Amino acid sequence: MDRLAKIFRPGPRHAIPVMLFLLLGFVAPLVTVVMYSFVPSRTFDLWQDWNLDNYAEIFNSSSYIPFVWSLGLAAATVLILAVICYPVAFGITRVFGKYATFITLLFTLPLFVSENVRIYGWILFFIKNGVLLGSLKSMFGYEPESILFTTGLTLMGMVYVYLPFMLFPMTLGVSMVPQQTRDAAFDLGATRWQVFKEVDLPLAMPGIVIGFLLTFVLAVGAIAEAKVLGGQRIIPITQDIETAFTYAQNWPLGAALSVLLMLVVGTLVLVVLRRFDLDTILGKK
Repeated sequence: MDRLAKIFRPGPRHAIPVMLFLLLGFVAPLVTVVMYSFVPSRTFDLWQDWNLDNYAEIFNSSSYIPFVWSLGLAAATVLILAVICYPVAFGITRVFGKYATFITLLFTLPLFVSENVRIYGWILFFIKNGVLLGSLKSMFGYEPESILFTTGLTLMGMVYVYLPFMLFPMTLGVSMVPQQTRDAAFDLGATRWQVFKEVDLPLAMPGIVIGFLLTFVLAVGAIAEAKVLGGQRIIPITQDIETAFTYAQNWPLGAALSVLLMLVVGTLVLVVLRRFDLDTILGKK
């Protein structure tokens, strides 16, 4: 038995399969993309003379505009969802108690339907003579201008698509605040605003931060909302990357855009995480 215990005792050698899986499935593709970003434009030979021409082309052109659009829309999506989801998460937690997590899971049911199908559903809703405008015209004889293919509808689509990714972790965070702590604060004379600022918000911060980061990272990579609801009036950086890798057949430029996007998003995430105790966010304290 002792020999068997020694054989199956966790040790460094047991981590080798996991490390190989991570190296082949995660690190290797990223390294390949980084290497391709230094290859001469419109070539596929990974071992040609490396240079910085692809990055120079990005900064010398208007490619920074899609970066601004992507980051701006992602930040706006996070802020809007924070305003929407916190009261909903608080209400779900107070009303349903220990069943709050299960109720929140119901909000994830739309994720079982393709994102494109859901977005085209909004097209049918807002299109001329569609569900909304057609109903207004038939009932009141008034048909307002369609808001299709506008920046506002693109933002609305992003808020709709990424709501579950903000709501679920935020509900978990709010549910971590003990009701006894709130009651104790009220008994000591604290106002509702003081309880929110000193008790609710700090104790729920792990879930809130995770919701912010998850939503922001996903929203930066949004492309279907701008294509379908925005009518391509807005060109996000992910669309430029897709175009470079497909229609333009310029893999090095697409790789350079991808590397810059990863650097920008990764830097922003690290800056946010440095302002918080990561062990607390992960529940290790």
